[in-house]
Formats: sequence, structure tokens, C-alpha cells
Amino acid sequence: MHLELPKASLESGKDFLKHYLMIVLSILTALGLEAWIEHAHHQHAAQVASAQIDAEIRANLAEIHIALTEDTEHAQTFARIRDGLEQDLRANTPEATIEQHILAQTGDGNFNLNLRWPTLRQEAWDVAVANQSVSWLDDERMRRYSAAYSAQRDVVNSLSANLGLVMNGPRMIDTATDLRSGHVDPREFLHVIAQMALMLRQAKDNLGTLQQRLQDALPEEKH
Repeated sequence: MHLELPKASLESGKDFLKHYLMIVLSILTALGLEAWIEHAHHQHAAQVASAQIDAEIRANLAEIHIALTEDTEHAQTFARIRDGLEQDLRANTPEATIEQHILAQTGDGNFNLNLRWPTLRQEAWDVAVANQSVSWLDDERMRRYSAAYSAQRDVVNSLSANLGLVMNGPRMIDTATDLRSGHVDPREFLHVIAQMALMLRQAKDNLGTLQQRLQDALPEEKH
């Protein structure tokens, strides 16, 4: 900020006061204009960041919807196979017959978990944090966004933990190998299919919770 001092001599206290007030007024005007420009810049940056984050959350919601649809279908299929196998075992059905039931239900032998997990992006949020535009959002919106992206991280960590706790990878590979050879042990298969059904159900439940969190982060009128 640059101020021009008066070149004329000040011959009275009145002249001095007048010039003094002019200087003060110029300073206040300049500061006010600077503050307004900065506020307008922050407001624009916040609007841009909010629009980008909203778009990113909607894209994540679309991915979650697709994953939920596929995982629900697979979970129902695995639960149906598991329940049928348990019924056969309780009824003391001959093992050869149970084996034929399993082979008939597992199709062409391409038997695996088929867990569909969405691609959860957070670039818009990371950029907003990096350039500090997130700090210019209103507090309520910032809290909703923060909760949504925190939920995304939590659900990914939960999936990794559940996979390690629930699934027995080597056993699943062995079972898939047996299926491709046309022979499978019913009880071993029951253990694997039960793990797979449980894993898909947990993933589906976690995605359903995340879906609600992301929806809550969006402006109400755009749900």
C-alpha cells in the first residue's frame, strides 16, 4: 500500500487535521478494500472446493451403488449354497450326492470370492486441505466432509482387517483347485463357503454404512 504525503506546507492545525484525517481515511479505505478482495477470494475458493468435493462424493456414491448391487447378489448366492450344503449334511445325504450338488452350483469352476470393492477417490478433499480452501468453508459443511472422508478411510481399514480375520486364503485356493478337478470335500467346502458368505455380508454392511455417511455429507436438497 502506497500513500502520497501532501506536498503543500501545513500552515495551521486545521490543515494538519484535515490532511491527517485524509490519510487515515485512505488507509482505512485501502485496508477495507484489501480485506474485501481477500474475503471474495476465499469465498470463491471455498465454493470451487465445495463443488469439487460434492462431485467427488457423488462419484464415490455411484461406485458404492454398483459394488453393493454385485456384492449383494454374490452374498445371496453363497448363502444359498451354504444353506443347501448344511441341509444335506444334517440329512446325512451321501457324500457323492452332496459333491454333485456342490459341483452343479459352482458352475464352470471359476469359483472365488468375487468381492466388488468401489474405487473411493479423495483427490478433491486432499487438494482442498493442501491449498487451505477447506478452512474457508463453513464449520458445518467442513465437519460433514471430514466425517465422510474419515468414514472412507475407516471402511477400507475395516475391510483389510476383516479379510485377514475371516478368510483363509490357502484353504480357498485349495478348494477352488478341487472344484476345477471335479472333486471336492463337502465339509471343507462348507468351511470355505461360510467364510466367503460372511466376508461378503460384512463388506455389504460396511458399504451400506459408508453410503449413508456420504449421503449425509452432501447438501440436503441434492440427496
